[in-house]
Amino acid sequence: MKPTAEWTDRERVLLLCSRGCLARTRHLMNDLKRLMPHVHSEAKFEKGKGLENLNEIGELANCSKCIYLESRKGRDVYMWVSQIADGPSIKFLVHNMHTMSELSMTGNCLKGSRPILSFDSQFDTQPHLKVVKELFMNIFKTPNHHPRSQPFIDHVFNFSLTSGIFSLRFLFLILFISDGNVWFRNYQIVDDTCKLEEIGPRMVFEIIRVFDGSFCGTVMYENPTYKTPNSVRREIKLKKADEYAQRVAQKQSGKVKEKMIRSVKMADPVGEVFDTDLKEVQGKGKAGALLDRQILKKKKQRKAKAKKTAETLKIGSDRDAKRISDVGHLNVVKSCEPSKCQQSRTISRKKN
Repeated sequence: MKPTAEWTDRERVLLLCSRGCLARTRHLMNDLKRLMPHVHSEAKFEKGKGLENLNEIGELANCSKCIYLESRKGRDVYMWVSQIADGPSIKFLVHNMHTMSELSMTGNCLKGSRPILSFDSQFDTQPHLKVVKELFMNIFKTPNHHPRSQPFIDHVFNFSLTSGIFSLRFLFLILFISDGNVWFRNYQIVDDTCKLEEIGPRMVFEIIRVFDGSFCGTVMYENPTYKTPNSVRREIKLKKADEYAQRVAQKQSGKVKEKMIRSVKMADPVGEVFDTDLKEVQGKGKAGALLDRQILKKKKQRKAKAKKTAETLKIGSDRDAKRISDVGHLNVVKSCEPSKCQQSRTISRKKN
């Protein structure tokens, strides 16, 4: 079919993030702007406001679709994809988000070129996956003859279904979904050989809920296997605590077991061979006799030295006692004798 030169599909996609988003989220938004020329970005959205206000922002910007990236607790990233007019809208939890600058892949494509959308065949197996496929087709397609687009097709967006994860990559657009989760990848088409080289970015989206309205309405589908990031982190923390408790209990049981083993005297038939009675030993030989004599001689020397030391200490103590008694006797004698002054006084009295 010969394409017309008129720009008839004037749909635009609103792209914005929440206040306090991660730096990686902002870089991801820049990558999406480069890949999707029909994207219109807005300032950061305040978390305190209701999500229904995004519908009004999109209508004022003349946008029919919306991609809203919400960050929570500085680590968890959620993505809302909605059709602003009358719905539906889908809420995803983003896993393993990596930007093009972070990956540094070998693939490359022309800025503003149109992508091929590739979807897994499992998208047509369940009703909620059909809704996801239709919404992604309307958002990621580049309108024909868009002023900011290039008339070339050199990359593919691939969406595939895996074990609960959604991933996106740049040059070759591919959509993957399995068990309610989708992988997004972007690949480059290399020359005429149709070989693929990944460009980036890559993301994994886990479906949480599907609403019939735009950011509101009744729940059409809810993922039964979905777990909040807080609950997952709590399970990991409890598992680590259980592992620590098991290690402590194992260490205590090991100590008790070791104590029990040591308390029991085990028979040692090999060691009994070396148990001998010294009284029964006779005829030690020359070396044994010489050793016994040396030991006996040393014992006698030690006894003599100890006896001599005791006698020396006794003699010294007797001398000290005698010396102390002699000094006391002299003091007594000196105190009994009259002094020279007393003798002179007695002589003078006799003369008078």
